[in-house]
Amino acid sequence: MLRNADQYRAGLRDGRRVFYRGRPVPDVTADPELRIAVDHSALCYRIAELHPELAVARDESGEYSAFFRIPRSPEDLVRRGRLIEEVSRLGAGTIVLKEVGSDALFALLRAASGEGLENARAFYRHCRDGDLALAVAQTDVKGDRALPPHGQRDPDLYLRIVDEDAESITVRGAKCHTSFSANADELIVLPTRAMGPDDADYAVSFAIPVDTPGLTLYVSPYLHGERNEFDHPLSSRHKLLESLTVFDDVRVPKERVFLNRAADRAGPLALAFVDYHRFTAINYKLPLLDMFVGAAHLIAEANGIARAGHVRDKLARLISYAETVRGLAELAAVRSRPGEHGIRLPDPLTTNMAKYHFAHGYAEAVSILMDLSGGLLATGPGGADWANPQVRAVLEKYYAAAVPAERRLRLLNFISDLTARDYGGYQAVLATHAEGSLEAEKLQMARSYDAGRAKEYVAHLAGLEKTE
Repeated sequence: MLRNADQYRAGLRDGRRVFYRGRPVPDVTADPELRIAVDHSALCYRIAELHPELAVARDESGEYSAFFRIPRSPEDLVRRGRLIEEVSRLGAGTIVLKEVGSDALFALLRAASGEGLENARAFYRHCRDGDLALAVAQTDVKGDRALPPHGQRDPDLYLRIVDEDAESITVRGAKCHTSFSANADELIVLPTRAMGPDDADYAVSFAIPVDTPGLTLYVSPYLHGERNEFDHPLSSRHKLLESLTVFDDVRVPKERVFLNRAADRAGPLALAFVDYHRFTAINYKLPLLDMFVGAAHLIAEANGIARAGHVRDKLARLISYAETVRGLAELAAVRSRPGEHGIRLPDPLTTNMAKYHFAHGYAEAVSILMDLSGGLLATGPGGADWANPQVRAVLEKYYAAAVPAERRLRLLNFISDLTARDYGGYQAVLATHAEGSLEAEKLQMARSYDAGRAKEYVAHLAGLEKTE
């Protein structure tokens, strides 16, 4: 029931249709650039060996990956948060793989109904027992966002059912922003939004193997190119594969369908995934916040400015930022509530507060770290310079500060990779849009907060009942 990293890699060699930078990729585990992402995602299998106390669950059926442990109590969600944080720590503050797919499984087990629920339960057992890696395709390409799915000029701009028989449905369309699709075993498809009766053909959810005929993955070229560990200590070892995921008349067996034209269930299922996925987000971001705090302290010491008053103020702001998100993440588990079928739900209000606080404060955190580091983030030397003994001697002389030049330059390259180069831009986009935008988080906070108690308290103190 538990696979290792090599078994995970072997499962990806199945003839899936993947395109990268305009060319087909016959084996994602062998491609020099895509292999970096495969190795990054393999951490979700390695963690079972490194931290079995966190990553391995046990019940009467045996051992299985703790990512698949269904949360039944606040303590279960606290443990899940710690597991997600630890695997993200291995992944340098970037989501790894199994977190997302298990979020979708919990959503299906809570929000599916009837035959779809029975199918979801069977699929959950299949994934748990096979220790499978799952990607989630939720976001449709959407076209004109002022129009509903059925109102688009091109009907394929939302994924839709185009045919059905007794054994299967056939779907056509595309999803975007699909993380891990090229290096997962199975793909779970979820609706992206609430839908009305006229959108019934678009109300669909199912799961298929990634090598299913008709499924093609067009992987984003972002962060492509060779990277050495001196210039790019983060992005040379950690990468995600994001794809445009195209369904060209893909046939899906009925036993793999969780939602079939039930438009009224599309919105609840979409939100059920969000409830878990934003909880995942605020926990996998914690090592990234620790990186900001640690790098800020180290570069201030390296530059000899650690005792300056304005520096201490900046460090305190970073600490407050990081620890506020951490505290809210744990509180979201503690304040969790019972959900459908006995599956525990992270508190939506606290979860979205944590996610909003992270996203809203990210730009300031980057600015502080850049301010403490200085212009060498953009103008400093690279790995080829450092590898030349003649040039290196010059760099060692002129780039020494309160610490030797090598320590300072490696730290500056780490910070530049994190904030100023293309990987830093990628992280900034994730902070703004991944797992939902700032506006989506504010909307969910407003929905989740019960203002009745506060209003009644003020009405009592102000004597408003006397005016009725």
